[in-house]
Amino acid sequence: MGHDRQDIHTSGIPVLCRSCEARHRGMCGVLDENELVTLARHTHKAHHAPGAELIGESVPTAAYANVMKGVVKLTKGLEDGRRQVVGLQFAPDFLGRLFGAHSAVAAEAASEVELCVVPRPALERMIAETPALEHRLMQQTLRELDEARDWMVTLGRKSAAEKLASFLLLVALHTDPEREEGAPIRFDLPLSRGDIADFLGLTIETVSRQFTALKTSGVIELTGLRTVEILSLDRLRARAG
Repeated sequence: MGHDRQDIHTSGIPVLCRSCEARHRGMCGVLDENELVTLARHTHKAHHAPGAELIGESVPTAAYANVMKGVVKLTKGLEDGRRQVVGLQFAPDFLGRLFGAHSAVAAEAASEVELCVVPRPALERMIAETPALEHRLMQQTLRELDEARDWMVTLGRKSAAEKLASFLLLVALHTDPEREEGAPIRFDLPLSRGDIADFLGLTIETVSRQFTALKTSGVIELTGLRTVEILSLDRLRARAG
């Protein structure tokens, strides 16, 4: 999880922290200036192109990361070599299994991704010294658990139309959480049609039909295979059930 290294040693609030759009919403939002500087001594920024492996499944955990920009795809492997998409992460999600010796899933850059990477010993030492940081990371972990349980309901109980609408709503609400109310939401899909089908437990043909239905009904607009504009967030929520 660490090429294109950029060190961020400075006084006051570190340069990278000042420019980080996810800092206040992520784990660093509970740290004061001195604590940010302490953490920054061990931290570097890493850029990854779409498709780059960030973490291998069952690989020893050497570092953790905060997602600064982009979308991360989490997958698990089956015995026959197939892989299943089991989750997506967005800024400011925490990447890595805290206090785990090995990673439970593989992580791949689903888009251009920026990570703020910190070695495992440094972060775990700081967690032990900073109760507020431990509390924030626990909150983030519980939020991800709640989202995973909600997604189980989506996969187990919702129709194909509701599943695709739920997926688009998930991506839309994480694309620009600080946008003005009523502002248009436009994004590139972080997954291929095949990955979306795997993620939702549908066929590619069904996914394509549901995209067409949402476009025909005026809920979304499509440009090419990847670019989506949400024309009505309220109608998308209603379609998601």
